[in-house]
This record gives sequence, C-alpha cells and structure tokens, in this order.
Amino acid sequence: MSYQHQYVDGTPIHFTLGKVVCVGRNYAEHAKELNNPVPTEPLLFIKPGSCTVSPAGGFAIPEDRGSVHYEAEIAVLIGKPLSRKPSAEEVLDAISGYAPALDLTLRDVQAKLKEKGLPWELAKSFDGAFVLAPFVSADHFPDPTDIGIRLTIDGEVRQDGNSRDMLNPIVPLIQHICGHFSLQPGDVVSTGTPVGVGPLKSGSEVVLELPGASRFESRVL
Repeated sequence: MSYQHQYVDGTPIHFTLGKVVCVGRNYAEHAKELNNPVPTEPLLFIKPGSCTVSPAGGFAIPEDRGSVHYEAEIAVLIGKPLSRKPSAEEVLDAISGYAPALDLTLRDVQAKLKEKGLPWELAKSFDGAFVLAPFVSADHFPDPTDIGIRLTIDGEVRQDGNSRDMLNPIVPLIQHICGHFSLQPGDVVSTGTPVGVGPLKSGSEVVLELPGASRFESRVL
C-alpha cells in the first residue's frame, strides 16, 4: 500500500510525497555515541520518497544486510515552496505539520561505505527505510524549538529528546537547506536523532511519540 501524507485525525493531506531531506549528527550526544565528529554545519543527505512507509499495521526491516538501527526523528512537512534563503517567517508559514519518524539505517553497510568515503544511499534508502507517522498541525507547536520526540521499544524508552537540543534548530536548518536547493510542498525534512540509537529486531513492539501531541503504536514485522 502506497504512503499518503495525513493528519492525526485521518484527514488526508493533498500534497504528493516528494523527497525526504535528512540531517546527520544534529544532536551532539548522538554524534558522540557513534564516535563521530560534531559537524560545524548541517550534514545533509536525501532519501527518496519511495522508501517511506506508514507505521500503521507494522513495518518490515531487511533480514539479510546486517544490523538495522532505529533513529527516532522529528519530521517536518513542507506545505509551500521554499527556495534560496527564505526568512524565518516564510519558513514558519511553509510548515504544515510535525510528525515522529524512524530513519532506519543499515549500520554495518553504512560503516563499510564510510570507510571507503562513499555515499550512504545503500544504507539509508532501502524500501521501508523511512517510517513516517501522521502529522500534527503546525498550529499545535507555536515554538518549534520545544518539540519532544520519544521512542519506546518493548516497553523501554530508548530515545527521549527535544528540539531544543538540536545543533541546528528547525527554522535555521530549513533556511540552510534552501540555500542549497529548493523544497516543494510534500517534501519532508527529518531533523536528526537524539542519543540512544540501537539495533531493531523483528517482533519488537514500537511506540513513536511527539509527547503531549501524538502517539503511535506499531511493531516490526
């Protein structure tokens, strides 16, 4: 079943899913846990929209390509075109909603690619590599520097972060992205993961949350 943007009340969002712009190492503690240097500017990479799936009814992970790591992230839905260097007001006006998401990573594959200085697509863009829950309207979050993200697996909280701890806050991050390439309605910006990433196993029960705003139960099939 193909993915379709929607709000938490089930209302479809008419934008066609575009690209997913991801940000690596946007929380200092996460960079440290993987022994990575803390970047001095946003580390960007893109997932194709085709790798996006809903958490509803569960989601599958590859079984034959080594360890699959979870990375819970705040996803931002773009609702108006943005390009060049938009003002903060223009960015805020273009945000349609926020959702919890899982940026799944083939960690063993990624490690081999990094050793060779190669791009990460094989580790980041496989089918089902972006698990995206329904969106909460942007009106619910008047302050994008105070949005929580939480991931619970099998009853244990594994990640519990907040956008206030981002190295590159959401609005300046989107401004930076647009200084390099345009964002279109339906594009998603996945804003990086807090500390606590680890391997995901088939059969695990997963809860993705923007605490106080949305909560989604799922399982790894």
